[in-house]
Amino acid sequence: MVVIVLCMTSKSRDTQKTFQRLKEVRAQAIKHTLIARELSRERRTLLHALIADGHSQAEIARELGVTRQAIQKMLAMG
Repeated sequence: MVVIVLCMTSKSRDTQKTFQRLKEVRAQAIKHTLIARELSRERRTLLHALIADGHSQAEIARELGVTRQAIQKMLAMG
């Protein structure tokens, strides 16, 4: 029987830790991206509801402290 023992240098351990952390950060970034997309959809739904209730984009913008153009962009993002 042949047993191969791999010696890990501190550099390779550091590299493994770095890759592991990179994977964790990537997973969190993906999770947050999905949450941001869902919130964006909800924001559009709420904006459309306000507009359907007769509120103008300018009025909504004033209430949110943004420009009317920002409201237009929020509505346009699909």
